[in-house]
Amino acid sequence: MSDEKILITGVSGDVAFPVAKALAADNEVWGLARFSDSAVRARVEQAGIHTITADLGANDLDFVPDDVTYVLHLAYFRGGTNDFDEAIRVNGEGTGRLLERCRRAKAALVMSSNVIYAPHDDPWHASAEHEPIGGMIPFWSPTSPTAKIAQESIARYCARSLELPVVIARLNTVYGPDGTYLPTSNMAAVVDGRPVSARWDPHPHAPIHVDDIVGQLEAMLDAASVPALIVNWAGDEQVTIQQWAEYAATYCSRAAHVEVMATPGTTRGNLADVTRRRSITGPCSVVFEPAFRKIYEQRHGVSV
Repeated sequence: MSDEKILITGVSGDVAFPVAKALAADNEVWGLARFSDSAVRARVEQAGIHTITADLGANDLDFVPDDVTYVLHLAYFRGGTNDFDEAIRVNGEGTGRLLERCRRAKAALVMSSNVIYAPHDDPWHASAEHEPIGGMIPFWSPTSPTAKIAQESIARYCARSLELPVVIARLNTVYGPDGTYLPTSNMAAVVDGRPVSARWDPHPHAPIHVDDIVGQLEAMLDAASVPALIVNWAGDEQVTIQQWAEYAATYCSRAAHVEVMATPGTTRGNLADVTRRRSITGPCSVVFEPAFRKIYEQRHGVSV
């Protein structure tokens, strides 16, 4: 993508920032976030990104550019058990207000999550876009499924009412060289001799590298439609928490201690059917284990 004017919400996040940084090389990128930390805002601006401080659920959005050509809505409020109303206001209503403001865009990508799917007893079940959603209240982010259902509903309505092409991407586990992603956080735990937590044994994921997210973005936006298109945004491989903990243990010559904390009411795996995504983007280009090893080598200045 080049010579576009792109708005990215949640721009300081681990997923949004590398995407925004990559796009800023050839596009005019505007990044919206709450920016409670001035150092974070400075980091974003140093990447060549214009910053906007806003709370999508509360602020008037008149100062948000309404002439952007693409919208990447990655902002997300995660709350506790007493924050369901706030989560729906920010993630649901905020999505509607944003898309209404940017209704003239060529397309919008709204980032949802694999957490939206209903619990399944088979850890190796890969959920497809048409399958049941809801019914899970995860302890680590109890509002997430409800908030994402609200967000998707509003995004679907906006696509039809505003005639705005929308693609809703249900994101799986992300990893990359920077940030606090689950696989690399688990890697750090193994290196430090701390236990790695898993809800089940095995606990498989479909991890996708940030480089693949950047590389697949244009195709995903091209697939945006009216009515909105829902796509699982996950990697092509199935890797368990137990496996990547063992990879990390091999790199640093330590034992991996995985503590399994069975969590009834949660899905036993985190896999997604990527048939639809592959038809849009083609296969992923990054292979998990070599990329995971490279991250270890970069962080620790060694070759393994």
